[in-house]
Amino acid sequence: MCTEPTPPNLLIHPDEVERFDRGGGVATVPYVGKWNSDTALITTGQTVFQPGTGLPLHSHNVEESVLILEGEATAEIDGGLFDLEPGQATWVPAGVPHRFFNRGEGVMRIYWVYGGRDVTRTITATGETFAHLSEHDKGGAPTA
Repeated sequence: MCTEPTPPNLLIHPDEVERFDRGGGVATVPYVGKWNSDTALITTGQTVFQPGTGLPLHSHNVEESVLILEGEATAEIDGGLFDLEPGQATWVPAGVPHRFFNRGEGVMRIYWVYGGRDVTRTITATGETFAHLSEHDKGGAPTA
């Protein structure tokens, strides 16, 4: 049995990936992106939210799909609030304001896929735009 696929294929071991601390109890585990693939046309990863935390309302320059893996999530999408549970997923077109936050008592985990390699995040409240997973891409905070 092989231990790693032939490049450019990837096998991601989450426990070996350096976490990106977004602050305030939110951390991201990057999976596939321009940092480890010269050919992937998508960007993927997992974000872990401690109880009562979330990210600010924002939009991206590319589409995004999010799958709830664990916990009790609330998604705010284009002004609507939606309670989600594990196994449910969302799709948000580029430019649409959205956010996810943990409404439960335990950890919430999401798996996200962006439809592009060069992803940006624009904070709705300030209009500030920066590269996804850059030193400016923080903003995790309690939601209450």
